[in-house]
Amino acid sequence: MRDLRVTLVQTMLQWEDAAANRKAIAAKLDPLRGTTDLIVLPEMFTTGFTMNTALAEAMDGPTVAWMREQAAKADAAIYGSVIITEGGKTFNRGLFVTPDGTVNHYDKRHLFRFAHETDHYAAGQRRVVVEWREWRILLQICFDLRFPVFARNRNIAGRGDYDAALYVACWPEARRFPWSQLLVARAIENQCYVVGVNRVGMDGKGIHYTGDSVALDPKGQVMAACTPANDCITRAVLDAASLADFRAKFPLGMEADGFDLNL
Repeated sequence: MRDLRVTLVQTMLQWEDAAANRKAIAAKLDPLRGTTDLIVLPEMFTTGFTMNTALAEAMDGPTVAWMREQAAKADAAIYGSVIITEGGKTFNRGLFVTPDGTVNHYDKRHLFRFAHETDHYAAGQRRVVVEWREWRILLQICFDLRFPVFARNRNIAGRGDYDAALYVACWPEARRFPWSQLLVARAIENQCYVVGVNRVGMDGKGIHYTGDSVALDPKGQVMAACTPANDCITRAVLDAASLADFRAKFPLGMEADGFDLNL
């Protein structure tokens, strides 16, 4: 397994304006061509965290096409969430798109009831781990961060079933401390790299976001971090040999409890 170059894109978002957000983010991604393996965008990066499901797109809509184009140009996978309608339901859907046009998706499992997300979106029914450039990557979205059982790294020959977890978010400034602390907890307890990418700025409901996007190593130590409350692009290199060595010397997965999720 080779090292994985991950780019965090912490950005302001234009409220409910998908075309404007795609254009602005594309300009940020242009210089990344050939420099990264994986680009991580915020939750609902085309709209901001809105309950306006009239903005939903289909899987053959403009944003999926745009992600395919951007992934091909950058020669990197791209992950972020978008409002998607499929089968008569609307999802807060994480899209993991690779340069060859392949689209894997994860539908947000833990909806944010306090903002009425449960009234407008269908909850996901699958825990999703994708494989990219020899890495196994767990896909997560925002509020999922508060539910450690769902993210538990399951013991497979002592090494877990994933190597890195991605959390994309619209996580308000008012709760920025739990965001930062829970990301550290997920890295430590699952012996994995964790990348959390959050938006910045003010949304259309007057909620402010400071970002606090970060990449953490399996010991919970900061590898790369964005300046709070600013547009920021930063990169971390996930070290494959270091991960394997740490798991071999401290194989906590060997003592992990077995369990099944009731989805």
